[in-house]
Amino acid sequence: MDNKTILITGASSGFGEATARLLSESGHKLILVARRKDKLEQLSKELNSEVHIHQSDVTSRAEVEKLFKSLPEIFKSIDVLINNAGLASGLDLAQDADLDDWDKMIDTNNKGLVYCTHFALKTMKERNDGLIINIGSVAGSVPYPKGNVYGATKAFVRQFSRNLRADLAGTDIKVSNIEPGAAETEFS
Repeated sequence: MDNKTILITGASSGFGEATARLLSESGHKLILVARRKDKLEQLSKELNSEVHIHQSDVTSRAEVEKLFKSLPEIFKSIDVLINNAGLASGLDLAQDADLDDWDKMIDTNNKGLVYCTHFALKTMKERNDGLIINIGSVAGSVPYPKGNVYGATKAFVRQFSRNLRADLAGTDIKVSNIEPGAAETEFS
């Protein structure tokens, strides 16, 4: 893959941080997005490529729009979007769950992904080129106790990815959905 401009959400830890480190080794320009600016600043100092950091909460449509509008000129043409921001909150049996935890998972895992995809597609459509990588989970296919809403949000990611591919058929914009299992990160 030639050097690309790659936007990674949830880049301050876990899969997002590891992906940024890996892609930096290949010289890609990186836009790192997360809520924790201090973590992004530290990570950017450790990488060997051009990096733009942006503190943003992807659950806020206005913040995501601001992110895309405020990108420096050399980062505006996004080649790859990696929708990595996500969380599992609460993880109680459905009958004991806190509705705020469910809202938080839906807002982050689904709305955040949808907002970022929408704004990235605008520039990809202009060039008829791009790649969207959505980070789902095996939990979207395999139910387990206490995984009620988390699993449902990841099933949404899978189906949204499929429908994006259907909408983008005939273009040079590609969509992928990666579904990892449990991994040792801050997340789990």
